[in-house]
Amino acid sequence: MLAVRRAEPFTDAAWGFEVKWDGVRAILSYDGERVRLTSRAGNDATARYPELTGFAQPHPTILDGEIVALDEANRPSFERLQQRMNLSSPAHILNAVDAVPISYIVFDVLYENGPLIERPWTERRARVPELALEPPFVRSEPVDHDPSELWRFVTERGIEGIMAKRLASPYRPGQRSPDWQKITAFRSMRAVVGGFTEGEGGCTGTFGALLLGLWDGDVLRWVGAVGSGFSDADLRAIRAALDEMTTDQPTFVNQHELPASSRSVHPALVAVVQYKEWTTAGKLRGPSFKGFTDDPADSITWDAEGPEATLH
Repeated sequence: MLAVRRAEPFTDAAWGFEVKWDGVRAILSYDGERVRLTSRAGNDATARYPELTGFAQPHPTILDGEIVALDEANRPSFERLQQRMNLSSPAHILNAVDAVPISYIVFDVLYENGPLIERPWTERRARVPELALEPPFVRSEPVDHDPSELWRFVTERGIEGIMAKRLASPYRPGQRSPDWQKITAFRSMRAVVGGFTEGEGGCTGTFGALLLGLWDGDVLRWVGAVGSGFSDADLRAIRAALDEMTTDQPTFVNQHELPASSRSVHPALVAVVQYKEWTTAGKLRGPSFKGFTDDPADSITWDAEGPEATLH
C-alpha cells in the first residue's frame, strides 16, 4: 500500500501518525518454516539481509515494514543503507552484516494465521505489540489524533518525516491511497535518470550531473539535473553504469531544454533526491542526490512525484 504526499501535519481524531523511516520498504512473509523478504519492486531480497531470516512466530505471518540503517547519531540513513542494498556476493553480504547493521521496523500485520488486509488499521496495528520480536526487529509506535510532539521530534532529530494513516483504513496492496499520507520535514522525491552531463575539472572522466525525469503519460519529462551529493566513489561507479546504458535516441520529450553536453541513457535507474522547491517552469530547485532505489522506473510519474502530487 502506497501513500500520497501532504504538505503539512494536521490534527484529526480519525487519523493516527507514526515516524516515516528513511529506509527500504519490504514485505516479510513467514510460512511457518522460512522467511521471505520482498522489495517494493516485487524482487526477492531475502539473501541480502540474512539477519532477518531468524524471524519466527507460532503461526504463518506477513508483515509490512521498513529496513533501516542508523548513522552515528542513531538517525535513519538512506545513504548508509545504500551499502547494503545492491550487494549480491555472499561474502560481501556477510561482511556488511557487521559493518552496516540494519533493523526491520514493523508497522503493519497483513496476515496472521489468516488474512487481515480488510480489517481496519487500528485492528492490524494492535497485533504488532503482540508479536514476539527481538532485535533487529523493532515495533513502530504510532500516536493518534495529534502528531505535534511526534513532528517536533522528527524535525529536531533530522528524521525524514511522519506518516498519517486513517484509523479505519483497510490495506490496499499496490494502491496509492489518500488513506495513507506522507508528510516530510524536508522535500524529497524519486526521479528517473534519463541522461547525464560530462564531468569537468575535478569530475573529468566521470559526470557533472544526472538528468532527471518523470513519466507524463507515455513520455519522459525532464525536470532538472542533480550534481551534488556524490562521493568520488559514487562518481566513478555511477559513470561506469551510465556508460553501459547510453543511447543515441533522445530520452526526454523536452530534449531541447537539456544542457549542451548532455548524453542520453535508457531510463532504468531511479534516483532519490532532496530539493528546495519546484519552479514555476516545472523544474527542481537545489536538488541533492541521496541514492538509488529499486522501484520500477515506469512507476515514477508526474502525477505521483510532481509539484501537484502534494495534498494541502
